[in-house]
Amino acid sequence: MELMGSTMTATYARPKTSNFLPAISTMAASYKSHLPQLTLMQSSNQPWRTNANAYYKPTTGVPNLASVNRSPLDLARSKTMFYPSNRTALSARYMPDDWHKSNQTNYRDSEFSRNSAERLRRDTIRLIQDKDQLTRRTQENTSKNIGERINDISFWRSELNHEIENMVGEINLLTDVKRRLERALAETERPLQQRGQCPLNALFGSQVSHDGNLVTPVRQIEGGQLSYPECPGGVSQECLYHREKRMSIDLVHDDVEKDLIREVEVIKSCQERMRLHLERAVAQLAANRAAQHELERDVSDKVSAYRIDDRCHQLRNTSDGISYHRGIERLDPSLSLPESWSRFTDSNILQSQSERTASHKLRDEIEMLLNATSNEMWNQFNFVNVAFTNRISETSDAKNNLQTHLAKGGRGRGGPCVGNLRPSFAMGLSHFPLALTLQEIFQTEMLIEALKKAIRDKENPLKVAQTRLDERTRRPNVELCRDNPYHRLVDEVREIEDTIQKLRERLAEAESALQTLVKTKVTLEHDLSIKANSLFLDQEKCMGMRRTFPSTPRLVGYT
Repeated sequence: MELMGSTMTATYARPKTSNFLPAISTMAASYKSHLPQLTLMQSSNQPWRTNANAYYKPTTGVPNLASVNRSPLDLARSKTMFYPSNRTALSARYMPDDWHKSNQTNYRDSEFSRNSAERLRRDTIRLIQDKDQLTRRTQENTSKNIGERINDISFWRSELNHEIENMVGEINLLTDVKRRLERALAETERPLQQRGQCPLNALFGSQVSHDGNLVTPVRQIEGGQLSYPECPGGVSQECLYHREKRMSIDLVHDDVEKDLIREVEVIKSCQERMRLHLERAVAQLAANRAAQHELERDVSDKVSAYRIDDRCHQLRNTSDGISYHRGIERLDPSLSLPESWSRFTDSNILQSQSERTASHKLRDEIEMLLNATSNEMWNQFNFVNVAFTNRISETSDAKNNLQTHLAKGGRGRGGPCVGNLRPSFAMGLSHFPLALTLQEIFQTEMLIEALKKAIRDKENPLKVAQTRLDERTRRPNVELCRDNPYHRLVDEVREIEDTIQKLRERLAEAESALQTLVKTKVTLEHDLSIKANSLFLDQEKCMGMRRTFPSTPRLVGYT
């Protein structure tokens, strides 16, 4: 890495060597020995006595003294003795050339050092100016980048705030629709689970038994106040429960029961769809609030970042609070890049917009559902009421006709019976003389009395005939003849007995017919009571409760 204030091409950055003295190799090459050659043989115990040319060479433990070429001059010089101090003084001296070279080298080095120092001074001044300009430009660019960053943060913050406002409005609208849906669902529970004062009890002030009779009063003293027991069940199911109290043949699976069952199915279907959309609304509200939370957290982060960057943008070289933070440039706590930063906020906004679109669609579906369920329940409610009206009219007509027939027949014996009869059952009994039922009973009873009297009347003639036969059996001897009177008396007895047998058979038939007529009368009177009970259940109990069906505004959740 290039150091601050220096360039790699500057001459003062190169490694320098000292040129005040020549190198040892130079001195060794230019050195000339002036010592005479020794004539004495160097012994192994005097290693310091070496050749001058081998002064700078490392000595060996045992010098080579094999063959030495000696001249007569060497032999003459060998008589001269040299001491170590003399040898050292001679070997430490330089040649004049070395001295001149050293001076020249010093001159060149001095000039080179001055030139280098001058270049360094010029380069340093230029470097200071360049770095000062670079620092100012870098600081200006940094301030500009921070300002642009502040603008970006401000833009995204405004977008987030706008989206938060839209999301809050959507949450409020969805909450209102959800509340309406809850109220509508609660209203649909009333036709199935109606609670409160029973309409019949409030009307008659008495409890109604299962057979339709008014019994004990319902008003009871509780804490000094009058109270009414709750009406069990709900409107639709309560009607079905009441109609289960019909008796005998009237317990028929008619159109009213079919429509009531269909009404319960329609209401339960509507409730199921409402519950499904209510769960979706709750889930959508949770998703909307989650998106709003993400937007608010992003806005909070951007507010903090905006405050920090704005403070950094306002910092100057003369500002207070600036200080050294060693090594901060090597610390990188960044978690995102500009692209991922903007993409994060944009994804939050897109997610919020997607949730708002789904929420708006769900609100429309709930509105359509409320209108559709209200229409379905009201249409089915009207169908059931029409079926009830037709059934009540049919039962009333049958009851009136049956009372009329019994009243006609009641002239012979007793008065009319109050009852109720279904037309289908009346037509099923068309082979019975309904108009003469009571008269036939009376006449059959009179016939039985006449038969009994006729049988009693035949007893004396039978006794006379049998007595005659018995008396004639006492005739003596030949007088005991099977004459013509005898044959006539036998025929008479047989004829009277046959007559009595026939009369008795006819008496049995009359008694059986009388029993049948009485049973028919009991059946018709029982059927009248059944019809009366059915009419009371349909007209009073069921139709009395169906007056409390919720209105359309309540079914769509407005009230």
